[in-house]
Amino acid sequence: MNLESAAFLAGNVAEAAVVGLLLYRRAWRTLPFFCIYTFECLAGSILFYVIQRHYSAITTFNTYFYESILDFALQFCVLVEVAWSILRPFQKSLPRYTVLVLGAVIAGAGLAIWPFVKPVTPTHIHVMTQWRLIVHLQETVSVLRVFFFLVLAACSQLLSIGWRDRELQVATGLGFYSFISLSVTLWHSHQTTSHQYAALERALIIPYVCVLLYWVFSFAHKEAERRQFSPQMQSVLLAVAGAARSTRIALADSRQSSFREEGR
Repeated sequence: MNLESAAFLAGNVAEAAVVGLLLYRRAWRTLPFFCIYTFECLAGSILFYVIQRHYSAITTFNTYFYESILDFALQFCVLVEVAWSILRPFQKSLPRYTVLVLGAVIAGAGLAIWPFVKPVTPTHIHVMTQWRLIVHLQETVSVLRVFFFLVLAACSQLLSIGWRDRELQVATGLGFYSFISLSVTLWHSHQTTSHQYAALERALIIPYVCVLLYWVFSFAHKEAERRQFSPQMQSVLLAVAGAARSTRIALADSRQSSFREEGR
């Protein structure tokens, strides 16, 4: 067994362990998209490995391209899910469309990051347009995940979350791997051969396995009981909920008034 096969096997074993622990802890109740994402990572890596060994380079690239699009979509859903889960102690007091607002905010942050991210590829390597698109999406999502983690870590006291809370554990793993991935991307611009480029890409399996082992360690322990929000955060959420309720009532009143005028 060569080094690449050993790294692939280690990654699959760690992914399977994460999936098994998520099922054991019944994490789909609170983090269904994260469960789907981890299962997709396991299934996708096995599928890609098989196709890479038995099919043409074009088929391999097309598989990687579409699997990457699905992966990025699931990552976005995971970020929205984590943001919504953080508000769990106060969800009943918030409008139902709050999760859509969170999705719009995160999507807006991604769109704001997109123009400032420039795909880094060595000048000696000829790449297709689809590859540049995937690299651009990958770097944008990586920056978004790092930014998301930094916001959660900075606001952890206000949000009453700690390292034993699932939301911060998920965000920490995603943020750590994204930071390493961005560092590797920047290093690519200084490489002179395609062999160096491929070797560094393969080396990313090491931090990826480290993240999986961190999640294994985290989900092997029971989730900490969720604390209530700080008084400052409760005041903010109450103000948001009150404003949303007032807006909804005002819209309902205006509709009733317009219906009465039409009836006349």
